[in-house]
Amino acid sequence: MPKQPTDVIKDLKAGKFSPVYFLEGDEPYYIDLITKIIEDNAIPEHERSFNQLALYGKDANMGVVLNNARKFPMMAERQLVVVKEAQSLPDWSNEGVAELLIKYVENPLPSTILVFAYKHKKIDGKTTLAKALNKHTVYVRSEKVPEYKLKQWLEGYFKETGYGIDQNAINLLADSIGNNLEVMTNEIGKMFINLPSGTKITVDHISKYIGIHKDYNNFELTKALGFRNVVKANQIIQYFSQNPKNHPIIPIFSLIYFYFSKLAIIHEHKAQNADQAAAALGMNAFIAREYFTASRNYKLGKIIEVFAHIREADLRSKGVDSGNMSEGEILRDLVYKILH
Repeated sequence: MPKQPTDVIKDLKAGKFSPVYFLEGDEPYYIDLITKIIEDNAIPEHERSFNQLALYGKDANMGVVLNNARKFPMMAERQLVVVKEAQSLPDWSNEGVAELLIKYVENPLPSTILVFAYKHKKIDGKTTLAKALNKHTVYVRSEKVPEYKLKQWLEGYFKETGYGIDQNAINLLADSIGNNLEVMTNEIGKMFINLPSGTKITVDHISKYIGIHKDYNNFELTKALGFRNVVKANQIIQYFSQNPKNHPIIPIFSLIYFYFSKLAIIHEHKAQNADQAAAALGMNAFIAREYFTASRNYKLGKIIEVFAHIREADLRSKGVDSGNMSEGEILRDLVYKILH
């Protein structure tokens, strides 16, 4: 079974290193993080010039990788070989090469730490090689965090890094940045540089250090739609239209769809109050209260119409029956159709 990235990180920080790591998956954040922790801690700094090697998949092959892995360290306890962009190694599909790698991981050189950073894809789990990697290496599968779990992930991330965060700030980050963890952590890092450990992050901090407008953002847009606040919704899309680079419309479409999907679930479960809505959505009643209120503003038939309007807007954004409409005009038309 693949190991959880957080468990591997915990072992590494405790100084527990293994001979071979195979890090794969669609989410590069944990692959990069684990690789960096190993690079920063496996080999003492004064030994790295002779005993730490970085190879790049597009510039190497498995023979080069394994030849370096079989070398002994120079006047040191161990050496580190990191294969970055390992998915670009040209000979993954070569059966003979696969056999060589299998033999190595079954009996690795104890004085070598070999790391494969296989990013943005997964190796075929049905192959003999994949089964051997799973059995004989520290095998990590770094999956994308689903959008519905992103807020939970953020709570854990801030706790682990020694900061607090209130629920409105979590909502703003999740709904404005999305589930690209690399982008998310880079943006959060802008606050950490300026705020001492232990600070409880608020919407004002996010507005000041990241630049997400506390009043005109994706979270406030869906809330304005849910509460049928026509004036606020139009103010927000006007702001978005003036700042198109910071507010691409495809993620906005996804967010609106995700929001109204929750309202549809509430109708499907015939929830009569916020507690029942919370049970249907799998969230606490305080957060579910907004969705329950919004569900009273939109009958199920209207929600189905909204889904059709989102699909139409998405097609228009890709040039289908859009005429000369700009992205701002497409979004404005969508919001009008939702609210009226």
